[in-house]
Amino acid sequence: MNADALTDCWTMTRRELAHWARQPVRLVVGVAFSVMLLLMFGYLIGGGRGVRGDYLDYLLPGMLALTMVFGLESTMLAVTQDLNKGVIDRFRSLPMADGAVLVGRAGADMLQSVLSLAALAGVGLALGWRPHGGPGAFLAAVGLLLLLRFAMLWIGIHLALVAGKPELVQAVQILVWPVGFLSNALAAPGSMPGWLGTAVEWNPMSRTATAVRDLLGAPGGEDGHLTAAILWPLALLAVFFPLAVRTFTRLGR
Repeated sequence: MNADALTDCWTMTRRELAHWARQPVRLVVGVAFSVMLLLMFGYLIGGGRGVRGDYLDYLLPGMLALTMVFGLESTMLAVTQDLNKGVIDRFRSLPMADGAVLVGRAGADMLQSVLSLAALAGVGLALGWRPHGGPGAFLAAVGLLLLLRFAMLWIGIHLALVAGKPELVQAVQILVWPVGFLSNALAAPGSMPGWLGTAVEWNPMSRTATAVRDLLGAPGGEDGHLTAAILWPLALLAVFFPLAVRTFTRLGR
């Protein structure tokens, strides 16, 4: 990507950030959602089936991974709204790099994801959670979480471009819930029926959550999941990033 394309992408990112100033409630709700889930599962519904050790130490890395999967609908809706209002058509008429609009939207989403991770980790610290792996391991865990988010984001953008309408996006985003909860975010796979535990283990989000737990020294972490936690998102990116860009470039043809 050349300098002009990077400039175009940054311009589109600034456009999305400007929307934050005009619609701060959406940003606040997006950040608060993961915090409410942590408190709900940790203190109202929680119990940690099959978890050995402190449940909060197990739960928080899982909630960090779950946060990277949820919240895609805001980006998907923004893309479809731009499509239906003709905003993207106007951008396409400008001398702008292909895909800059999508990259700008993705950049703003990633910034919001960083805020969500920071808010969730801050609440966890206030509740008594402590990472045990050191600063380097903590940064590596954050990197894995953001990599998962980036991959999931391009899946969402591609589906939004294919759906084309906000009401269809709302139906598609329901599929995020099975992906999020059919994981080891809230309970250990060993406590589940054999077939279900196997499906949970193969969930890319479970691989990320397990690797993050290992890096943070939390119960439920296992060696050998780091490679899978990197390869799964990269594989998803290799498929859905070019699909999203190709779908975008074919719009209106």
